[in-house]
Amino acid sequence: MEEDKRNRIFQTAEEAQKHLEEIIEHSFDGIYITDGNGNTIMVNRAYEQITGLKKKEVLGKNMESLVRSGVISVSGSLHAIRENRVVTLSQEFKTGKKAVITSSPIYDEDGDISMVVTNVRDLTEIYQLKERVVEQKQEEEKLRQNLMHVQNQMMEEDMIVQDENALRVVFMADKVAPLDATVMLLGETGVGKEVFARYIFKKSHRKDQNFIKVNCGAIPENLLESELFGYEKGAFTGASRNGKIGLFELADKGTIFLDEIGELPLNMQVKLLRAIQEKEIERIGGTRPIKIDVRIIAATNRNLEAMMQEGKFREDLYYRLMVFPIQIPALRERPGDIEPLAGFFLEKFNKKYNFHKRFSEGTMYLLKEYQWPGNIRELKNIVERAIIISNGDEIDQDAVPIFHRDTSARQTKRTRRPVRDLRRELQRIEAEYMEEAYEKYGNVRDAAASLGMNASTFVRNRKKYRETIGKATQEGVE
Repeated sequence: MEEDKRNRIFQTAEEAQKHLEEIIEHSFDGIYITDGNGNTIMVNRAYEQITGLKKKEVLGKNMESLVRSGVISVSGSLHAIRENRVVTLSQEFKTGKKAVITSSPIYDEDGDISMVVTNVRDLTEIYQLKERVVEQKQEEEKLRQNLMHVQNQMMEEDMIVQDENALRVVFMADKVAPLDATVMLLGETGVGKEVFARYIFKKSHRKDQNFIKVNCGAIPENLLESELFGYEKGAFTGASRNGKIGLFELADKGTIFLDEIGELPLNMQVKLLRAIQEKEIERIGGTRPIKIDVRIIAATNRNLEAMMQEGKFREDLYYRLMVFPIQIPALRERPGDIEPLAGFFLEKFNKKYNFHKRFSEGTMYLLKEYQWPGNIRELKNIVERAIIISNGDEIDQDAVPIFHRDTSARQTKRTRRPVRDLRRELQRIEAEYMEEAYEKYGNVRDAAASLGMNASTFVRNRKKYRETIGKATQEGVE
């Protein structure tokens, strides 16, 4: 009876040991067990997966020899034995993997350390994630530095770009600038096509060579060929005795900017096509072709596709020029640039005329709400005019006689009309702003604040303008 009981207990202990080993083997964390002297007595499967080490490399070996041979960087078990406490530290293995380990001493009945159980958690993925985060931050910093560099370069070229629509165009220009691809700049008059052309040139490998601008619409048709391709001496009546070098030759190894390319006559389009295809030109009166190495940037505000359909622009030239088209948005399509551009021109003209002027809040509101049909060129001219005619250091709305972009629900389209009495016209514009502000906010205080005015001035001017405009209307009827 006693023997059967003893066998059952022994059998139960063996089963318990087996279950314990299975639990250790199937643990998600790595488990590493040494005796009280640092000799390895057990390692589970998770430890092999986390560290990349095999059981046979460590079982039966002392931790000091494993550290000495470089299998592991440091032993938590030895630290726990020497310091008689639980130890947590980072560990690196010869496989290059990393882990965080916690070594816990286990004591016998006499208080001596009989074993050290070490839990091992994989840090490799965490370190890789950390490295990716660091790399991403470095890339973001690099992008920020590049953007700052781009913006500094743009300021040198009167290019102020903060609006997202315009920034997309700048990044496209950055991509094509280092290459020799032909670029076609499209956009309305005054959007800054020449500024973009110079920006692309300055970021190209040809930046130390010539940049030659040709306004195809400004040169008389009978002089275009001689201007572009030059002529030999005695080529025609009135020709220079020494002949003349053409603009394409002058741009050799550099960049030629063909502005208003849509104005080029058909007969000149043929000659330009040859220059692009064959990379050679022939002077008027010449008998031999001249090789040229020129990067072409063209620009137009016309619809070349429509012109091509109408037979006014050659199809083969169109596709030769449209290698890399860039559409430059109108100023009304990049509203985020209006205020910084106005500030840039203000500073520029303040220096030019030795002024210290600034925009009032109402004036800046007016500038930002205007449609700007003449784009950046119009803005530049308006700012210069406002600085000249304004009295005092603050530029008020009277110095900026423009119509605003209507943002009311009616979306009424405003157009310019002849102005005979500027003072009355300005009063009418201010009265419109005041009425719309009052209609929008429903009270004097908020309406006045939106226009940069105090409430008393708002009430006084609103009453005055109502009487003045009403009287003028009545006189017109009579």
